[in-house]
Amino acid sequence: MPQFDAFEIRMLDILQREGRKPVTELAEEIGLSPTPCARRFEALRETGVIKGFSAQLSRKALGLAVEVFIRVRLTSHSDESPEHFIAAVQRMDEVSACWTMTGDHDFLLHVMVPAVDDLNDFVMHRLMRLKGVRDVHTQLVLQNIKGPGRTPLGHLGP
Repeated sequence: MPQFDAFEIRMLDILQREGRKPVTELAEEIGLSPTPCARRFEALRETGVIKGFSAQLSRKALGLAVEVFIRVRLTSHSDESPEHFIAAVQRMDEVSACWTMTGDHDFLLHVMVPAVDDLNDFVMHRLMRLKGVRDVHTQLVLQNIKGPGRTPLGHLGP
């Protein structure tokens, strides 16, 4: 595991909350001058610690009223079903995230759609028709209490 100093840990913490903060302000906030701060920032990007920057959008403001988690189980892992499923999910705009899982199900999908009818269409006419899908279990999100989350940094040091 790479080692990070207090300046880098603070920088990462700030950037998770305010990714558009100018380097001059970031430097002042962590207690470095702008040039060393910019060098550390670039090093964190080059090593892949900082993967990129994005805007957090309001799904409701964009008309996506229905948010669900869908657990998917495949019929087999010995054929090309997992690869086929992964490739198909990567093309589905409604799927904002997908994880492989241990336990009773193989995948967990985070899905957002405008309405329940759209969810029905997505599950019945697209997801269930993918080769190798055995069954799906859908859980409707009633309220998002926390998230999307930030990456924990407490284990890195001071």
